[in-house]
Amino acid sequence: MNEIKGANIGARLDRLPNSSWHVKMWLIVAFALLVCWSNAISGSVQNILLNEVHWLQSGTTLLAMWGTVYTLGQLFGALVGGPIGDRIGRKKSILVYEALHILVMLGAAFAPNVQVLYVCRFVQGFALGALLVVLFAGFTEYVPGRNRGTWSSRTSFIGNWAHPIANLIGFILISSGLSMSMNWRVQFMIPSALSIIASLLIASKFPESPRWLESQGRVEEADAILTKIEKEIEASTGKPLPPVTEEPAKVKSLPYAALFHGKLMRRTIVGSLVLIGMNTIQYTLMTWMPSLLVGLGYNTSTSQFMTMFGLFGAPFGIFIASLVIDRVPRKVMGVLLLSGMAALGIATGAATQLRLVDMNGLIALTFLLNTVIYMYVCYASAVYVPEMWPTSAKLSGSGFCNAMGRLSNVFFPFLVTSLAAANSSYVFVLLAIVAVIIAIAVAALGIETRGESVESIGDVE
Repeated sequence: MNEIKGANIGARLDRLPNSSWHVKMWLIVAFALLVCWSNAISGSVQNILLNEVHWLQSGTTLLAMWGTVYTLGQLFGALVGGPIGDRIGRKKSILVYEALHILVMLGAAFAPNVQVLYVCRFVQGFALGALLVVLFAGFTEYVPGRNRGTWSSRTSFIGNWAHPIANLIGFILISSGLSMSMNWRVQFMIPSALSIIASLLIASKFPESPRWLESQGRVEEADAILTKIEKEIEASTGKPLPPVTEEPAKVKSLPYAALFHGKLMRRTIVGSLVLIGMNTIQYTLMTWMPSLLVGLGYNTSTSQFMTMFGLFGAPFGIFIASLVIDRVPRKVMGVLLLSGMAALGIATGAATQLRLVDMNGLIALTFLLNTVIYMYVCYASAVYVPEMWPTSAKLSGSGFCNAMGRLSNVFFPFLVTSLAAANSSYVFVLLAIVAVIIAIAVAALGIETRGESVESIGDVE
């Protein structure tokens, strides 16, 4: 571990008032998150390839691997992309991952056969897995500690509209009369074009992180960028900036191995468990809810209708999270949300098993469950895990934890499948058990990050 003489970058950033500059940074990151939706069109494209174009066939291994190939790509993208981002910087890594993601989305759009398409799907997952790490975790370095959670949750709120918007565009394309052989290809072209716009905005408007530059010993560059930001904010507010009162914090450069011993090892464990919980619970509700409802006796059409209304809890939950995230200590909020998911999971399982509610009651329960789950998704993926790392290891730590979360999605579906075959209500009980285990881990091992500066959070030996 090397200690670097810095320019008090963190204190200077944290004392900046909310301004149009912060809004600009937020909108650029949120837009980039919103339009990188190679994952959001997975279901629509798979449906066309299976039922219209017949590149995929029911009951085949190739069909079963459609989601697995993408998930494995995301796993390796998060694992490899984080350390690369910590080495080359936030801005450069965003542009590299954006370029790769755009190229393989265009490659998918012009794929001559399903084998080439599957290669593109794996690389799409890799690029997106890396891109999401740097967008979420890197953004925490640009905003002040006093309201970092609010800014980060706002990016999550915008980004999570990708699925409904992508599905709406898919519906419009079907309604337009476009041939099915072109439909799925156009679905890849649209996010490619929008991501090019996002990349141009990042290239021209998004500065390199002064905190990262300082952590690399590039203090003069960091100071020059931050001085420019300070002048822009003074010009926009018409007021002089408040003085810097804090003493310069220690700036440390940590190796990747630091994640696996000492204080950071504890954070690696907690962050991995937090994202394992998010991925397993979110995956189960998103993927299995229609099938679980069919198992309870509802027909396919009714189950889709019920699932759709229940999922309105997703944007509602993230919106609520953005309002309260900086009002509640991070550990307390994590335990409360996980406990809420456990209670609602048990309630939903009992209600379905004992037939305690009708269709409307079940919709209401799944709406509440989705609301709490997506409050947790915002808390885990956009706020808590990205902010718990020192600057020099931020993307590496966040990337490793994201990879562990993705890895759980490779194995968890087999357990869900066996439970669903025995009794659909058991799946909700499983969600409750997962939530309780992770709540205990957060309470026992979690660190408090609310309102703390990046430098204070990163002060580890």
